[in-house]
Amino acid sequence: MGPELAALVARYVGGESFNVRAECARIGTTTKTFYKYRKRYAEEGVEGFFPRSRRPRGNPRAVRPAVQDAVVLARKELDDGGWDAGADQIGYWLQDHPDRWDSVQPLPSRATINRILERRGMIVAIPQRRPRRSWRRFEAEASNTRWQMDGFEWDLADGHTVVVLELLDDCSRYDLALTAVRSENSLDVWNTVAGALSEHGIPRLFLTDNGSAFSGRRRGWTSRLEENLTAVGVCAITSSVRHPQTCGKDERAHQTVLKWLRKQPRAENIADLQTQLDQYRQHYNHKRRKKHLAGLTPAQRYALGPLDGPGTNSAANTPMITRARVSASGCLAVNREQFSVGRKHAGQPALVIRQNRHLAVFIGNQLTTQITLTGHPGYRRRNPS
Repeated sequence: MGPELAALVARYVGGESFNVRAECARIGTTTKTFYKYRKRYAEEGVEGFFPRSRRPRGNPRAVRPAVQDAVVLARKELDDGGWDAGADQIGYWLQDHPDRWDSVQPLPSRATINRILERRGMIVAIPQRRPRRSWRRFEAEASNTRWQMDGFEWDLADGHTVVVLELLDDCSRYDLALTAVRSENSLDVWNTVAGALSEHGIPRLFLTDNGSAFSGRRRGWTSRLEENLTAVGVCAITSSVRHPQTCGKDERAHQTVLKWLRKQPRAENIADLQTQLDQYRQHYNHKRRKKHLAGLTPAQRYALGPLDGPGTNSAANTPMITRARVSASGCLAVNREQFSVGRKHAGQPALVIRQNRHLAVFIGNQLTTQITLTGHPGYRRRNPS
C-alpha cells in the first residue's frame, strides 16, 4: 500500500468521481487491488490499509487439544509426586500411560512438549548456565566398574537433623543403597556398603569425596572404609578437594531424592524416613526411565551387564559374600574349617568375603581377621596379626 493508492481510495470513498481504470494504470496498480482496499477502507477506515496476516485458518499438523491436555496432566502428576517433570520424563509418562491420552496421534517430540508447556506458562526461565560442552564427562562402561557414595542432611518432624547415605552405580545409575542414619560416621557408612556388597557383588572402583567417614588419605591416615575396601580388592578413590563435580552423578541423585522427599509428609523418626526412602528407591530403580539410558530404568540397565569387579572375571575368582554369627566360643566355620575370631566377638554378626581360599572377616566396620583356608576340615587358630 503506497500513498498514491491510499489517496485514490480515500478520494473515491469520499464521493469523488473519476475513471478508476485510468487512474489505476497511472499509478501502476490493478483495479482488483483498488476495489479490495476500497472495501476495507469503507468498513475499517485507515486500519484497512495495513497488511493482513497470511497465517492459515487451520493447521492439520497441529497438536490436538487432547494431547496438549495430556502433557499438562503428566507435568502435574510428576511434579505433585515429587519427580522431575521435564520434557523427557513427560514423554516417558505418555508412553507408559497410553490410556490417559489419544495415543493414536504420534507421540509429541521433546521440542513440542516444551512449546506446549511454554504456551501454558509452565516453564520457568533460568539464568544462563555454563555450556555443557565445557564439562569433562566420564562414565563407567559396565555395571560394578565404579560405585559412588555420598550423603546429605535431612530434617525430621521433631527438628532433629539426620543423614541420608546414597550409593550409586556409575554406569547404570542404579541406586544400590539409600540409608537414613544418625550421622555420617564410619560404622554406618561401612554397614551401608556391606549391605550393597552382599546384594550386588564387589565393584572395581569406589569413588567418594573427602569426608572423614569416607577417606583420611589427604589427612595422612586411612579410614575404616578404605581399609575394608582394600582388603576385598576394591580400589578406593576420592575427588579433588572442593570439586564436587567429580561426584556429580551422586550430587544429581541427591537432588532427585530431596525433591521427592519435600512432597512427602515429614517423617517423625528415622524408621519412618527409611520407609519413605525404600519406597522412593523402588520407584526410582524400577519405574523411572532415563534418557541417557535409552529409555531404560536403572534396574534394567544394571541387569543388562556386563558386571565388572576386582581382578579377573573368571567364575573361580568371583568374590562371595556371606553373613554369619560368631559362636559362643568365638569361632566361625567355612567349608567345614573352623577358626577363631576371638571370644570377645561371641554372638556378634560377621560379614565374610571370600575369594578362592582367601577370607576377610568383618565385625561391625572393623576388619577382624584374614584367613587362608587349607582345605582340611577341623579347627585352626586365627592367623597371627
